Amino acid sequence: MKQACQIAADILERLRSHRPLILCLTNSVVQNFTANLLLAVGGVPVMLHHEEETEDLLHTCANGLLINVGTLSTAQATQMQRAVHSAARAGIPWVLDPVAVGLLRFRTRVCEELLSTPPAMIRGNASEIMALAGVDAATCRGPESEAASTEALEAASILARRTSTCVLVTGETDYMTDGTTTYSCANGHELMTRVTGMGCAMGALAAACVAVADTPLHAAIATAAIMGTCGEIAVAGAPRPGSLVPAMLDELDAITPEKLLQRARLAKL
Repeated sequence: MKQACQIAADILERLRSHRPLILCLTNSVVQNFTANLLLAVGGVPVMLHHEEETEDLLHTCANGLLINVGTLSTAQATQMQRAVHSAARAGIPWVLDPVAVGLLRFRTRVCEELLSTPPAMIRGNASEIMALAGVDAATCRGPESEAASTEALEAASILARRTSTCVLVTGETDYMTDGTTTYSCANGHELMTRVTGMGCAMGALAAACVAVADTPLHAAIATAAIMGTCGEIAVAGAPRPGSLVPAMLDELDAITPEKLLQRARLAKL
């Protein structure tokens, strides 16, 4: 198997050359930042709200699908269910971002139903992953986890094996596992948690990486490395939340496979 940093660098190069089109069914708070992040890294974002158009896109030109339940409504839950089934029929990989699952019953029930059609990847914080895995040992405050990512390692492995998918746990250190093999990524910066939408937009990056990667685990490795490395570089020149967003987009646009090889701190556990 290739070294993890080389995997991440190769996937970044594929993002730039293939420009995958990602349908983002995401929350209303982060749509603009999510779209700009995908454009900066090399993807093509599409945000739709009509069920028929969603299904048409998935059966014609989409390469990946993001499901983010951040501002979930009954109508959106129905659209997401139909989109996931359409993606499965079309052979398109999808990513689940289970925002605040475990805290609120409706979204928890919806995400559990969505998992009956397994995603390629689940990206969430420690509390969300533990809740989805049925490990009642963590709480969250809205989208914020009160558990460290290290606490969710066992839950992530359980969830990955149960759903036959890859799980990316984000936190001070990111962890990614397919239930058998686990990697860590030590890149990133605390300031990234003080900007709305960083984690949600990371879910869209995960969908883009899944669309071009050989395996979902490889996609998770690249997602963590690209987001964390760009975040570190951006914070160095923009040490406040208000200036971080444009700096982050600039670094995602500027990042190269060579720079990723130099700076990504990935390890196999």
